[in-house]
This record gives sequence, structure tokens and C-alpha cells, in this order.
Amino acid sequence: MVSSSAWPYPDETREMEQIQADVIVLGGGIAGCMAAIAAAKQGCRVAVVEKAGAVRSGAGGSGCDHWEQCASNPCSSVSPEEMLQAMMDDNDGYNNPISHYIEAREGWDRLLDIEKMGGKIRDTEGEFQGAVFRDEKTGLLFAYDYKNRTTLRIWGTTFKPAMVAEMRRLGVRLIEHVTATALLTEGGRPGGRCIGAAGISGRSGKFYVFSGRSVILATSRPARIWLFSAAYPGLAEFRPLSCIGSGHAMGWRAGAEFTLMEKSVRGEFSAAGRSFPPYAAGNNHNTWYPASLVDNRGVEIPYADRDGNLLPDVMHRFQPAAGQKFFMKGGNIEQAKYAYDGPETLPYQKLQEQGYQLPFYADLSNLPPQERKVIWGMMIGQEGKTRIPVLKDLTDRGFDPEKHVLQCYGVGWKSGDFLPQERQLFGLVGGFMNDWHLMSNIPGLFVAGDALFSSNCYGHAATTGSYAGRHAAAYARSVPEILPERSQVEKERLRVLAPLARDLENGYTWKELNHAVSKAMQNFCGEVKEDGLLLAGLEVLQGYENEIVPRTAAANPHELVRLLEVYDILTVSQIILHSCLARRNDCPKLEFYRSDSLGEAPEPLIAIRQEEGQIHTRQIPLDFAGDVKENYEKYNTDYRQEVSP
Repeated sequence: MVSSSAWPYPDETREMEQIQADVIVLGGGIAGCMAAIAAAKQGCRVAVVEKAGAVRSGAGGSGCDHWEQCASNPCSSVSPEEMLQAMMDDNDGYNNPISHYIEAREGWDRLLDIEKMGGKIRDTEGEFQGAVFRDEKTGLLFAYDYKNRTTLRIWGTTFKPAMVAEMRRLGVRLIEHVTATALLTEGGRPGGRCIGAAGISGRSGKFYVFSGRSVILATSRPARIWLFSAAYPGLAEFRPLSCIGSGHAMGWRAGAEFTLMEKSVRGEFSAAGRSFPPYAAGNNHNTWYPASLVDNRGVEIPYADRDGNLLPDVMHRFQPAAGQKFFMKGGNIEQAKYAYDGPETLPYQKLQEQGYQLPFYADLSNLPPQERKVIWGMMIGQEGKTRIPVLKDLTDRGFDPEKHVLQCYGVGWKSGDFLPQERQLFGLVGGFMNDWHLMSNIPGLFVAGDALFSSNCYGHAATTGSYAGRHAAAYARSVPEILPERSQVEKERLRVLAPLARDLENGYTWKELNHAVSKAMQNFCGEVKEDGLLLAGLEVLQGYENEIVPRTAAANPHELVRLLEVYDILTVSQIILHSCLARRNDCPKLEFYRSDSLGEAPEPLIAIRQEEGQIHTRQIPLDFAGDVKENYEKYNTDYRQEVSP
């Protein structure tokens, strides 16, 4: 029962509501919205369960300034097959060939869908007419590689409201401010067909049971594993603080299979309060590319191409290197093979030896006017993490990009640089294993967006969401409806509501448990791994689960949802430790190192799942997807006929 009389919402903790649909979508971010729209267009009854308010929820809800890997757009000179191969090469094969081929092949279709919904994808007013990055025939704007044109600049703040309006137009049932807590399976058995989900309202505490013929899991990737601050997160987290990977935890408990969960990188954008807000101060990649960097004397630090050749002027920053057909990102911070190196990727010691003096600044003043305008006016304005705190606030305070510079917080010289043991799931990291339907090993459970292994950015979320929606709809039409097992529902209801009945004064809060988990992961799963450390970490986390979790308490449904999130963080941390134990060799591309490594011989993907507490692993070859074009066309015959001219 809710303990505070000041709580503004009704106490519905004794109530349970059952909702039935053909397709249940868990998560109302970009992937979830696009999945719901696609399934609804197939004639299915669709229900979307979203933790927050859907119009701006999710990692991309507040906006996005560019759409990557769109090889299918009419101005691209790169084929989807070439784009996928580059992405695989960039990561030495440790990538998701299925989801990224979908991203490369269907990106333009999804942009056209979003445009029909009311999203803005082109310069319809001619604001940038005559710019070298504008295609005069289509009005499309491009970023990074101006020759091959595979990354589009977009007005991403218009996208999510358009998607939500389209869902409502199609009759999708949208259940907002309700957090999914568990997957429901046939007979209540782990690994059984997924037939629904349970959830709870973060306002009233009402318990929900969602039943469907198929389920699409479109939740976020994990976060707050190694780094957490309840007091000083500010705007320093790349994704919303409530995006913590609950879908991973739900899937693990249900018997789903995961891969690459052992990959982590040193913290950069974190909830620990020690990083700067993403893209909020001067840097020269992604949103800010190709801003110049200057040292404290105003001396410019040069760009280099992939071969280390210094670029003579700004316009060369948009052209591939000699012998390089195309590149994907500018100023890449990951040292990828299909990118240019921005000044801040150079080791600080090397810059110091060359005479450059701190502090460094991002300088837009020496860019061509249209380049300066598209960065400061459009991209900073459309990236959700910079629209208000950077463009609006700094402009209101008199910042002029023609005159002023922003201090660069680059790597290696900033105060509070992250320690090796402070890791983060950033970049192309682990998640659900999938087949060509984007279905997991659990029948009826489809996965999209950030929940997939090696997930990417906005375009990846939208394309895989739509793809999963089509396939989940087809699956739903082929199977009978099965109602959830009453005993599984009741067990989940008791688990979820228990903290509201516990002693607040003598119990632990969600913040205390999150701090404890993060500290344990720093201690036992830092930069270097070995069996003894990892096993000790599992013992500590299991102790938290057995002894601390039963003593955690919440005063109201809002705190209850925060606490349930930390339960899931605890579960995801255990998945990571088990995954680290399963990989025996060092793998530099995954930033994975063991003091007891058996060597650096390449290992394939290692898939991991649990069944009744027993851990099961298997090895999967990096080329498991086969011929991507052939298999895509095999599994998408109806869609190819639908979009054919």
C-alpha cells in the first residue's frame, strides 16, 4: 500500500487490469513506435506499454540530428551490402549483420514513412540552398561524407510526436506511465512461447497483465552498471536515466539468449556526474563535425585522414581518403577503419610534443557560413541533448559562433577522467541474440532497437522496429491465443508490490542498492578480468539478491519503479559477469582483457542464457547470417513486393 498521504495519485495497488491484443509492444521509444505502426498496418490489434509519456520518451524522443548508414537513400553511391561490410570490418566481425543490413537497406523507406506522418526530413524552405551538403533535387541535407551521401541531417525533434500521432490514428492502444516488469510464457515455463507481459503503473501502483499472440521487446540497453550518482547526474547521461535495460533482465529470467554482454568501454557519457553533457561542449565528432579545434593561442589542430595524412583545408574533411570509397563518421572517437580522425582522437602526449597548449576549444568561426549555420543552428538544435541546454541557453547568454569558442572536454586532459574500472555499455554492445525474423530464441518474442546486440543509433531503432513489427504481426496471425498462467501472474504481482509493504525506516532504498551494485562491478568486473574476481563478484551480487533485495522498500509507486529498475540492474550485472566468464581469450576489439587469458586467438560470438539457474553457452560464428541479401529477400518476400516500383 502507498504509505504517503501526500501522494497525488489514487492508490490502486489492490487492482489488476487485463489487456489483450494481437501484438504487445514493450517500450514506446523510436523502435517501439515504429514496431506498433508496422503491426497495426498489418491489421493487428496492438498495445504499447511505455514507462513514461510517449510523445518524448526513449533515447531518441527528445530529438536527433542525423540518420546514419542510410545506404538506400536516392543520393547514396554505397549499396546496403557495401555499407554492411564496412560496419562488419570496422568491428572485426563482432557486429549484428542482420539488424545492420536491415538498417542499411530499409532506412530510406522508414524516412519516407516518417515524412508522411509529419516528420521533417528535408530542407523544404530552402534555408541551405546552394550548400555543398544539400541535394538540390530532393532537398536532402547530408553529413560527413559529401561524396557518397549515406548520412542525412534530419529534423529529429519532429519525429516522435509524428509517430505518436500516427499510432493514435491507426488505433494503437497506448498505455503510458506503466513499466513492464516480466515476460509471461506458455505454462509459465522459461523458454516457453512468449504470450504476454506484466507491468505496474508508476503513478497508481495498479498491476497490469498484457496478453498477446506475439510480443515485441523494444526497451533500452542497460545503464548505471558501473557508474551511478543519485545526487549529481545532471545532463551527463547519454540516454535518459530511466533507460536501464529492464528488457534484458526480463528476457534473462524468461530464458532468452544474449551475446556480447562482455563488451564494455571506459566511461564517457555516464550517470556518475563526472562527465560533461554529451555534445554540450566543444568537440569535433558527430553533431559538431567538422568543427575546428584550436589551442589556447588560437593555433588550429589539424584533421587527418584514415592513413594519417593531414588535411589541408575544411572541404577535404568531407571527402574520402585516397583509395577509400567512403567513410561513415567524421572525427570518429572509436578509431574505426571507415572514418576520419578528428584532432581530439590524437593522444594528448603527441599533441603536447607538437607544441599545442591547453586548453583546447571548438572553433566554428573559420568554417564556411553554411557549415557553421548547419552545425550551430540545425544540428545542435535538433539533437535532443543539446537543443535547450546548449543552443537556447548559450544563445540567450550571448554566445555567437562567429566570434566565440567552446572549451573542449576531449579525452586525456579533462578533469575527472574515468578510471579503467569505470566501464560503460557504449557503442555496439551486447543484447538479445536474434534470427532473420528478429525473433529471439523464445518463440513469439521479437526484439528491436537498443535491446538487440550491437544496436546502433536512431536509424537502427526505426528500421528494426518496423521490421520486427511486420514479422511479429505475421507470427501473431499464425498462432492461437494462449492466456497467461494464473500462478505466474500472481507470483509476479507479489514480487513487484512487496516493497510497498516493507518497513521504510529500517529498509534499503533504490539508491543504496544501485550504489552497492555499481561499486561491486567496479571491484570485480573492471578493465582486467580473471575467474577469481568474476566468481567473487557473482557471489557478492547473489548475496545482495538474497539478503538485501528482501529488505528494500518504497514509499510510493514512483519509488517502486526506481527500485524495480535497480533489481533489473542487479540482474544485468550478473549476465555480464557470466558472459565474461564464458569468454576465455583477450579480445581488444571488445575491450575485453583477462589476466588469465588463454591467448588472443579470435573467439566467435558467445551466446549465453539461463534455465532454472543453470548457465548455458554456445559459440556462434561471426558470419552466422549467411548471404545477407539472399536471406533478407527470402524472409521478406511480401515486403519487397509491397515497396517495388
